[in-house]
Amino acid sequence: QVQLVESGGGLVQAGGSLRLSCAASGSIFSINAMAWYRQAPGKQRELVAVITRGGSTNYADSVKGRFTISRDNAKNTVYLQVNSLNVEDTAVYYCAVDLKGSSGSYYRRYWGQGTQVTVSS
Repeated sequence: QVQLVESGGGLVQAGGSLRLSCAASGSIFSINAMAWYRQAPGKQRELVAVITRGGSTNYADSVKGRFTISRDNAKNTVYLQVNSLNVEDTAVYYCAVDLKGSSGSYYRRYWGQGTQVTVSS
């Protein structure tokens, strides 16, 4: 089995920062892309940032210059540094990892449980 465990969310004032983490564990053979999504109340889940195995990144326009995605391949962990937060960033943040299990023959997407980020004005 594979598990994704997220941490780092919380309540922060506008202009503040947080660092989100998502660690994958279990019977993992290989990890491809890793990403962060978020879902605000009443809205659809949206892609925030993605990082490839080689380290290439892509961001939603709304977070460019404020959020930074990174990964530690040795730890099977993806991070999201979120700076200059505003109230519109309030959402549940989910990590998503495309990985192949040790007994699998293809990549599939796994999701974290979500971590709440609340920004107060």
